[in-house]
Amino acid sequence: MELLRQLDLEFQIKSDGAKEIFDDQLSPYELCQLNAHRKARSIAKKFPDCLVIGADTLVFLGRKVFGKPKDLNEAKEMLLQLQGKTHQVVTGVSLIQQRTYREKLFAVATNVTFHPLGDDQIKNYLKKIDPLDKAGGYAIQEHGTLIVSEISGSFSNVVGLPLDELRKELETWEE
Repeated sequence: MELLRQLDLEFQIKSDGAKEIFDDQLSPYELCQLNAHRKARSIAKKFPDCLVIGADTLVFLGRKVFGKPKDLNEAKEMLLQLQGKTHQVVTGVSLIQQRTYREKLFAVATNVTFHPLGDDQIKNYLKKIDPLDKAGGYAIQEHGTLIVSEISGSFSNVVGLPLDELRKELETWEE
């Protein structure tokens, strides 16, 4: 919600209930775009005159997908696997206006490198955030400097919405 406010848009947040798909036959870009589309489409059916924006963010280390951890132990395991390595954060975005049959899909990737982390550092970090609703079990905007050594690309993408790219798409949408 904080990210959308930066775009000076009038908006409402709606939960979609669409089930996320995890298919290792799809690329990170395809998987995130598919899930973003499923989310946006389920809302667009209820609000056909509105422009609906759906987004889905996942963390990838090679072909391994890191979604939202189901508990603190899984969050810790994710951070242990990511520590000292560079991974990709991919966000798929779907814009849909049902009534006019307009749709646009895109995805953005950002490379994130973690510091080498020990058990104590990971436990300390997990005490400071709620990792359960965050892909990869971390939030770069919340004490990210404790675990992240470098970021290459869009910071807002790692938070969950690539603002610069979305702004450009919205400008062309209105033309």
